[in-house]
Amino acid sequence: MRVGRLLLAFVLAAGTSASQAPHRTRLILKDGSYQIVMSYKVAGSRVQFVSAERGGNIEEIPLALVDLDATRRWEARHTASDEAATTSKAQAPVLDPELLKEEADRAALTPEVAPDLRLAVEDTVLALDTFQGSPELVPLAQSDSDLNQKTAHNILRAAINPLASSHQLVQLKGEKSPVQMHVSEPVLYLKLDDAGAESGPAITVDTHGASGLNGRDKKVAPSEYVIVRADVRQDARVLASFNTSALGTTKRQEDVIETSTSTLPGGHWLKIVPREPLLIGEYALMEVLGERDINLGVWDFGVHPTAPENRDVLRPEKRRPTGLAKRGKND
Repeated sequence: MRVGRLLLAFVLAAGTSASQAPHRTRLILKDGSYQIVMSYKVAGSRVQFVSAERGGNIEEIPLALVDLDATRRWEARHTASDEAATTSKAQAPVLDPELLKEEADRAALTPEVAPDLRLAVEDTVLALDTFQGSPELVPLAQSDSDLNQKTAHNILRAAINPLASSHQLVQLKGEKSPVQMHVSEPVLYLKLDDAGAESGPAITVDTHGASGLNGRDKKVAPSEYVIVRADVRQDARVLASFNTSALGTTKRQEDVIETSTSTLPGGHWLKIVPREPLLIGEYALMEVLGERDINLGVWDFGVHPTAPENRDVLRPEKRRPTGLAKRGKND
């Protein structure tokens, strides 16, 4: 008897019509109530069904009590909605390539440099610092920025003799920079869009092959960036000259820390990383325009792990997801 009941359940669950599909559906009765069933089958004057509410028991009910039309309408409606939901999940939405490119370009203007921490288009040079275990971006101001108020990247050229003895290049006011890093290897980010704008001849940033240009194609010498340790004196910090022709060689120069540079995706920012840790002290990021040409407009900062937190820092901030939508003709 038990074998017969199991066989009947199998036959009911494996029915060939749409109304006999082996899934949960409603067997609606004429009094407005319903039974949740796995399948059902009309057998003469009775309806046999596999109950989903009672663990797959095979039961039957008089056909006169069942509203077959309402049952089939309910099943057809919900079968169609289930298929539509499955289709929508399987097919990913197709986005406009132009909108995707526009979103990628916008993201490249403010790339993420630490979890939930992005560069800001309003700043020209930012330093990645860590204060009390949290990453922060600290804006760096360029000295002599009053040379040109229209751009934060000024160029004040000065010629130096690589063979001459060391002498003073730049004198900065105060014994400490207003910006103090709390880590020995801060990463600096320089915005390329403003480089050289309305401040003299155009410069070329050395991206170590990222630009696709070779030396013979460059009309001006590529810029290099070094971090120079300042000589702290009474109420002043002094940056001394150094041998620019020795940069990139094995010859190490005192108080000069060379850097590695790379262009971030999108070409809007240059990443500058010191090649060795910085000791506690005062420093300045200096731009070397050529073998005999430097920029006296520098970006100064100090390295003191116990210094207070810097002002106007950018902290991690979760960005809300943005949807892509087509713009109208007048947008």
